[in-house]
Amino acid sequence: MLERSMEVRLRPVGTVRTSCSDDEIKARSHDSDSVIEIFPEFQKALDGLEGFSNIFVIAFLHRLRLDQVGPLKVRPRRLLSKGFRLEEIPEVGVFAIVSPTRPNPIALSLVKLLQIDGRRIRVHGLDLFDGTPILDIKPYRGDYRAENYSVAGWYQKLLDKVGVDV
Repeated sequence: MLERSMEVRLRPVGTVRTSCSDDEIKARSHDSDSVIEIFPEFQKALDGLEGFSNIFVIAFLHRLRLDQVGPLKVRPRRLLSKGFRLEEIPEVGVFAIVSPTRPNPIALSLVKLLQIDGRRIRVHGLDLFDGTPILDIKPYRGDYRAENYSVAGWYQKLLDKVGVDV
């Protein structure tokens, strides 16, 4: 049985390299290419990854402000850029959104795998800043796909108002 006070230690396996500024990543992360540099001691872990079209990237959000780590409910402020006013955005639990504000500063990104060259993995659509530590990489498989899914009512209302995924 896990103790709530249990300490978890993770070692980065690599780091993100991108020429995009932080503002560019925030604004258009899904339209840019990045490189994940795997540390030499983990290069063998890349064997067999070539040929997968997409990968999951798990990262440590090392640059979060202290006030972004720990809150359990927030208003997803990125919706302000979609034209919503703050009072229109519901306060929801962080497990219901993809905000970097989390109890633990980790990120999960699904990206297109473009190329592997030695220890360098070129990907498209990574929403992480230059220098972000990478904790793990996992291949995307077809059985991860959800054919039938639903979204929460509060999210559907926002979708209906904007007409695109928010």
